[in-house]
Amino acid sequence: MKGLPVSGKWLKFLAWPGLALITAGLVAGSLTGWQPLPVGLIVFGGGLLLLGLSFSGETAGAFWQQRSTQVGTNAFISVVALLVILGLLNFLAVEYSARLDLTETQLYTLAPASEQIAQRLDQPVRVVIFDTVQNPRDVQLLDGYRRVSDQFNYEYLDRRANPGAAQAFGADQAGMVFLEVGEERRFLQIIGNPANPQTAGAQETLSERQLTNALEQVVSDRTFTVYFVQGHGEYAIDDPAAGLSQAIGSLQDKNYIVNPLNLTETQAVPEDASAVVVAGPSQDFFDAEVDALTSYLEDGGGVLLMLDPRTDAGLNRLLDDWGILLDDRLVLDTSGAGQFVNLGPAVPIVSDYGDHPITQDFGNGRSFFPEARPIETQELPETASAPLLLTNPQSQAESLSDEGTLSFDPNAPPEGPYILGTALSRSVNDDSPEATTATPDPDAPPPPAAEARLVIIGNSRFATDGAFEQQLNGDIFLNAVSWVGQEGDATLSIRPKTVTNRRILMTPQQAWGLGLFSIFILPLTGLALAVVMALRRR
Repeated sequence: MKGLPVSGKWLKFLAWPGLALITAGLVAGSLTGWQPLPVGLIVFGGGLLLLGLSFSGETAGAFWQQRSTQVGTNAFISVVALLVILGLLNFLAVEYSARLDLTETQLYTLAPASEQIAQRLDQPVRVVIFDTVQNPRDVQLLDGYRRVSDQFNYEYLDRRANPGAAQAFGADQAGMVFLEVGEERRFLQIIGNPANPQTAGAQETLSERQLTNALEQVVSDRTFTVYFVQGHGEYAIDDPAAGLSQAIGSLQDKNYIVNPLNLTETQAVPEDASAVVVAGPSQDFFDAEVDALTSYLEDGGGVLLMLDPRTDAGLNRLLDDWGILLDDRLVLDTSGAGQFVNLGPAVPIVSDYGDHPITQDFGNGRSFFPEARPIETQELPETASAPLLLTNPQSQAESLSDEGTLSFDPNAPPEGPYILGTALSRSVNDDSPEATTATPDPDAPPPPAAEARLVIIGNSRFATDGAFEQQLNGDIFLNAVSWVGQEGDATLSIRPKTVTNRRILMTPQQAWGLGLFSIFILPLTGLALAVVMALRRR
């Protein structure tokens, strides 16, 4: 046999393992850094490549002129170029990370209010979750806060593997979530795990609303006190069975102080009141009580009135001063939309909202108001008003008899939409001692004018237990309280994000007709066409 010996003939194929080792070294070096192992792979692979070429039995020029060599070299260069491009993309992705949320309702994106609160963190904050299972939705939410603020971090801990930490936080069951700020630890909520019967019935994922409200308590130094007027048949706030426990709990979750207010005893609204709520009175106010509310508004206070049909609670003098007209009729939604969610016509569904800070982020979300009255307003000088809640155009208003019966004509033409809620504001004179004694600075910008704010909604049941957490009902209440209290540096409530419901809603008649069409008409039509085609072919 001429040429190379048998052993030398096989040694020339060492060039290909050499190329493979060089490629592996380049990949490892680009991903993990130029550690000794990647460098060693490149050096060893280069040695094998040179050894294989030396035993090829041909000159270097002849070797590179072979078609197989050229094809292999092109493939090698292409692989190296691809790896370099991937390495650069990986580097850029790590250094300049960005996310694109393509979901319709932005399920994986923080609300703007949450981002604002997180950016204001001026000290380290850590969320600790005592759970062995990491919910991907929770991780997405927590990563969102961490991307916005370097002061935010989170950690999952196993109670059994970390008994000291569990004792320090007071975590006596799985799924407990805490917020740690310095030496202070606050309990947030319990998240449910289907595999753990102890957390059955708990919310399955972290609440962005609760977490943002907790962070707001960290960055805010203002005490926000809400007074609920009592003594006229309003919902009691100190009775769990009264019907406002969910609303009160949500205010307290936002670090608001909630107190009852009996105007016949105090003779005036307390000076520390940030907002006053009148929720569903059934008896008239005394003149002195109306005067107290009027004086509070004239001093730049904020009041939320929730007045049900067929009662004005003796507040006409205050309402007239703000240009508000109460309509004693009951709004009926005759569009039939309520039957899809088991609601009758006396519970109008609202999906149209005014352009106002209270409702500006609601989009086409839904809220409902059992037995609501229309609200009308008159234009007054120096008083700004904006509608908040507008009913379906296919709605009408009907009167209630003295016995409480409703006369409803289904054939009457609709007259909607009706306004169920309105926000009003006006500037007031600031007569505080600080404002009257301070020496004005000619170069300083003028101070903001004090403002009185009033929100009136022709219904109170939308905020009661059971209805409060449905759709946007609770958000309307919380946002209204925050706005009338002029909580300018705080966030309004954050709506929970849900997947858009794409199911087709049909009435029973429509469902019956569709079933009849799909089971009988469509198959019979296909059979008839087949018979016609068969006869034509004959």
